[in-house]
Amino acid sequence: MNTQQIKDLLEKVKNSQISVDQAVEQMRHLPYEDLGFANLDHHRQLRRGFPEVIYCPNKTTEQITKIFANLAEKGNNVLATRAEESVYDAIAKEYSFKNLRYEKIARAIVLEQQQLKQSKTILPIITAGTADLPVAHEAKVTAEIMGQRAEIICDVGVAGLHRLFGYLPKFNKANVIIVVAGMEGALASVVGGLVDCPVIAVPTSVGYGASFGGISALLTMLNSCASGVTVTNIDNGFSAAVTAVLINRKVEKSNK
Repeated sequence: MNTQQIKDLLEKVKNSQISVDQAVEQMRHLPYEDLGFANLDHHRQLRRGFPEVIYCPNKTTEQITKIFANLAEKGNNVLATRAEESVYDAIAKEYSFKNLRYEKIARAIVLEQQQLKQSKTILPIITAGTADLPVAHEAKVTAEIMGQRAEIICDVGVAGLHRLFGYLPKFNKANVIIVVAGMEGALASVVGGLVDCPVIAVPTSVGYGASFGGISALLTMLNSCASGVTVTNIDNGFSAAVTAVLINRKVEKSNK
């Protein structure tokens, strides 16, 4: 859609030829911005409720910096995942963005420009061990930049299962729960058998040789005997958070 088409669309709204909602529906698929090495989808916020996110591995610092700046110019919040601190330093040096920060544990660059309406409910993010925290923090940062309140409950894995039970009252208030676990990944099945909401299981690459870089945890979670457990890819805290936020939004919207 070019400038003239947008003007024509607005004229139709002005003249009551179409409704505002109909115009919004047409604008959901406005074109992307071609940077030569990336096509930025600036209207993902309109379609999906959150803007495009930058996945940093295998991109150069210059590419990430340019993508980040172009997204920021549109006024949206910006999130870059799996980012090295040197990339954050380069962005901070070149641009004077307010509220720009680096989340070291999550390895994420965060720019908050919009104050989003906060969720009514809290998203529990449970880890089996302290070694799973990087993935859990990636999930937490992702959820929070989408307006979802989140809380990490750390180190309550099956090696000491009694640690988990004190948190059951919090779990029972949740619409969806994220469980992050490496080694054999059994925690997701345990939690899934205790709660009445969906559980999003995230296998991590934490573990000794026979864990095969997270494959053991992945297979355990996929073979869970607890109903209502669904599984992301290994170490994919980002995807787990996006899914959890979308579920929470639908639940909260239906409860209005």
